[in-house]
Amino acid sequence: MNKHIGSDFDDFLSEEGIGEEVTAAALKRVIAWQFAEIMKTQHITKSALAERMQTSRTVVGRVLDRDDAGLTIQTLANAARALGQRVEVRLVPEQECATA
Repeated sequence: MNKHIGSDFDDFLSEEGIGEEVTAAALKRVIAWQFAEIMKTQHITKSALAERMQTSRTVVGRVLDRDDAGLTIQTLANAARALGQRVEVRLVPEQECATA
């Protein structure tokens, strides 16, 4: 009998010990997608964003790299500000996560 029948995906990830890692990777993919979409809408190139952020295109590339989960909040906030946006971070109790 399969021990995962009747459980949800979050339970499975927790049992495998990869819940936080998967959540961080998914969050970074969404953030990278959002930055790319805003850049398209505003017709802003990587070079232009780098100039606005007063940084290099390499840093912008890391912001847009959906697999790079190692960015600092400061870098994300700087990129958001350069696009007229802001970053919001909040803590949510685990039981609220499961029901959301």
